[in-house]
Amino acid sequence: MIRRIDRLIIKEIIGPWMFGVALFGALLFAATYLGRVAEYVSKGVPADLIGQVTILILPAILVQTFAMSILLAALLAFGRLSSDSEIVALRAAGVSLFRIIAPVSVFALCIASVAFLANETIVPAAAKKSLSLTDQIARNLDKTSEQSTSYPLSEKGVLKGMLVAKDFSPSQGVLRGATVISYGADGKPTAYLYATELKLDPSQFKKDQSSGWRINGGAQLLKADGSQLLDIEEGAWPPDVPSVNVSIADLLSKGLKSFEAMSMRELKQLIDRERAATIKTMRAKELRNYEYGYWNKIALPLAAFIFGTLGAALGIRNHRTGTAAGFALAVAIIFAYFTIANFMNVWALNGSFPPFVASFTPIAIGLVCSVIIIWRRNA
Repeated sequence: MIRRIDRLIIKEIIGPWMFGVALFGALLFAATYLGRVAEYVSKGVPADLIGQVTILILPAILVQTFAMSILLAALLAFGRLSSDSEIVALRAAGVSLFRIIAPVSVFALCIASVAFLANETIVPAAAKKSLSLTDQIARNLDKTSEQSTSYPLSEKGVLKGMLVAKDFSPSQGVLRGATVISYGADGKPTAYLYATELKLDPSQFKKDQSSGWRINGGAQLLKADGSQLLDIEEGAWPPDVPSVNVSIADLLSKGLKSFEAMSMRELKQLIDRERAATIKTMRAKELRNYEYGYWNKIALPLAAFIFGTLGAALGIRNHRTGTAAGFALAVAIIFAYFTIANFMNVWALNGSFPPFVASFTPIAIGLVCSVIIIWRRNA
């Protein structure tokens, strides 16, 4: 009896969930990337490049739809079971509402786990590659386009220098017109290294230990007091200039509007490095944003579990309620969730709430609502 219930519920959930992933995925793609793809087509970008970019941005989009899709699936599945009086039959057989909803919660928890693992592995790698291809396309369309960047260089939490580059090409792993400013113990500049080009050798790069960036085309080293000017040969790195121990991901993170291209480990390293630094390179608001993004790596996948449980509880309704009600309720819940999440994000950035609390408050609210609704309907 129990296994039959599980099979019945899961069978009802899987189809609507896959439909939801396709539906919400298409909507998100159209809202966020379709305009860019249309622009590429109109400007004559090769179809293979457009195809590669499209494929690479899909993992981030699809992962975002998992939670929304399980909500829609639970609402539709339990709505159909209610309309066919199958929920009534199960209750009459003595099965509690908590037991009926349990398979949905387990399925939703599995979806949340898959979303978390994808966010930590597939999505960051695909997002970084997508950014590199986007940079390549932009350079092909406009040969004069440049992307400037800067990044603090620290060792054991102490600011040792600053990297400033006129142009950064992530697709080529190159910094052009790069200047490395070396700071002394008093925080004042001691030397300036100007290189025509710095090129990353990934095989030599070891984070926080040595630099994989190599001088390409020669460089000049100028003491801050102007007392000495040295010409540096290609490949050599002056010992009194701090190593450029930053990765492509670090440089890309400076211009990120979302945290798709960074895993939790990379975000944690960035946050810890900033906290340990004696001379801060981020505003407090910017650091809190990174912390909020870090905790959201857990909170967003966990929303699938909450949405699944809540959707199942709300999906049980009277026989006269149509399927359209399930769609409307799903949209309303998703809108409410992201409204609360956005408000909490703003309050976290302003310091009103710790980022951890801001990330998990919508989850806590959803969990409380789910338990209350199930308990009342089970009574």
